[in-house]
Amino acid sequence: MKRIELNGGEPGPHFIGAWQIEPRPLCDALIEFFEAHPENHTQGKTAGGLNLEAKNSVDLSIRPRDLEEEGHEPLREYLQSLFECHRDYLEQWPFLKSFLNRVDIGPFNIQRYRPGGHFLKVHSERTALASSHRVLAWMTYLNDVEDGGATHFVHQQLDVQPRKGLTLIWPAEWTHAHRADVLNSGEKYIITGWMHFPPARGQA
Repeated sequence: MKRIELNGGEPGPHFIGAWQIEPRPLCDALIEFFEAHPENHTQGKTAGGLNLEAKNSVDLSIRPRDLEEEGHEPLREYLQSLFECHRDYLEQWPFLKSFLNRVDIGPFNIQRYRPGGHFLKVHSERTALASSHRVLAWMTYLNDVEDGGATHFVHQQLDVQPRKGLTLIWPAEWTHAHRADVLNSGEKYIITGWMHFPPARGQA
């Protein structure tokens, strides 16, 4: 067996969309929401469970049904901005738009990293039958980070340094495996989750 290269095509895109959401104070409101609910904080876990060598963060999980509750206004405003990014992502990739004009969002997380925090385990967002419905992953950095904490997409050799309001959408597949480098100083906050196919007709 000999590997061969196919020639003649254009250099491939990395399929990672990026936007700056506005207004930037919305990021502060999301951080305040996180800090106002310490009773719901949990130690961050990977798909394999709790492993501080793989992931070291504090997470706050939000369920879609929570969004109608009083005090969740910043989350509803954020999702409106996120879906504007999603619509623009579809404009860039018309084939995707042809079958993914509607997506659902399940539970998602706000995460806090303190010095030494990380998600060093290289991972992607669709790696088992239980996550096979995921199509796109998304993340917004809620504050500027100067010392560590970058997101590294391993196959694209792309490093993204957190900036307040910077929002990414990318394919959930193995092709976009990534990690979060160790935060050396300060704090890092993100909000992150997945876009997936809606339930089949007749299913809840």
